[in-house]
Amino acid sequence: MWFVLVFALLAVLLVMAGTMRIVRRRRAGLGHTRVYPAAPEHPAPQRHAEAPPEAGPSGGAFHGGGLGSTLKGLFHGGATETTWHELEELLLRADVGPKAASDMVHRVRADHPTGGDVIDTVRAEILSILGPDRPLTLDGRLSVILVVGVNGSGKTTTIGKLAKRLVSEGRIVSVAAADTFRAAAGEQLEIWARVAGAQLIAQDRGADPGAVAFDAVKASEARGVDVLIVDTAGRLHTKQPLMDELSKIERVIKKAGAAVDETFLVLDAQTGQNGIAQARAFTDAVTITGVVLTKTDGSAKGGIVLAVREELGVPVRFVGVGERPDDLRPFDAGVFADRLLSSG
Repeated sequence: MWFVLVFALLAVLLVMAGTMRIVRRRRAGLGHTRVYPAAPEHPAPQRHAEAPPEAGPSGGAFHGGGLGSTLKGLFHGGATETTWHELEELLLRADVGPKAASDMVHRVRADHPTGGDVIDTVRAEILSILGPDRPLTLDGRLSVILVVGVNGSGKTTTIGKLAKRLVSEGRIVSVAAADTFRAAAGEQLEIWARVAGAQLIAQDRGADPGAVAFDAVKASEARGVDVLIVDTAGRLHTKQPLMDELSKIERVIKKAGAAVDETFLVLDAQTGQNGIAQARAFTDAVTITGVVLTKTDGSAKGGIVLAVREELGVPVRFVGVGERPDDLRPFDAGVFADRLLSSG
């Protein structure tokens, strides 16, 4: 009978050993930070690689004819009360928004000289509203860009395109998958990291976003990374927890020894005034330094650019002009004004 007891004891020990092995694997997986691909041993050649030709600034790829011909028609017989009312209606149809349209009409009316070219007056007002262009400037230390926005706005795509743009300038870029809530968010970001030539720093789904951001800062510093782009969750149906989470990520990044240089809000240009309302939730939670308008090549109307500046008080910094990886362009107010007021 002794050998039965020996075999029973061995079986129990094997089961215990197997269980402990599984537990150790699960614990390791929950806190493991995955980096794809491995950082280059000598990043300097990448950093100083010759950058490809610059993709020029853009005013967006908004379809449809410009407002130039309509404006000239409105003011052909001079300016009357009806003319100013119709101008406001025209701006509303272009998605400028009620408040912005009303304010703009009042200012144009005050500045428009009798018999002057209304196109010149409106163009000057547009440039005054938008203010000077703000190019993305990054210094020699690790720069951190936080990207926020609702699900479906094109946030993941924008991160990938921005990473590709920065890599093409000779910078070493890491992307942190801190949206650990949405299914397949990490997988989509990994695909874009491959396209962009960037490193992906991620943990398992359900991990603490703050922990992902903290580890991403530390890993980026250790690997000589120039720019870290941090993805975030965008589930507005849990507004307050989401906003608390965004604020926490910002604090954790500072605790890790870095600073958030830019916080970009990604906004689908096709959503118009609904998108503006959604965006306000993010401007209440974090300090937004710029808006990235996506899908301007769809059904979007150009007035959304003015609505963003007037109603959110935030400049448009980049515009998505197509589906290709290189179709993210710096925003140019002059180019935008000319396109909006064209007669085509």
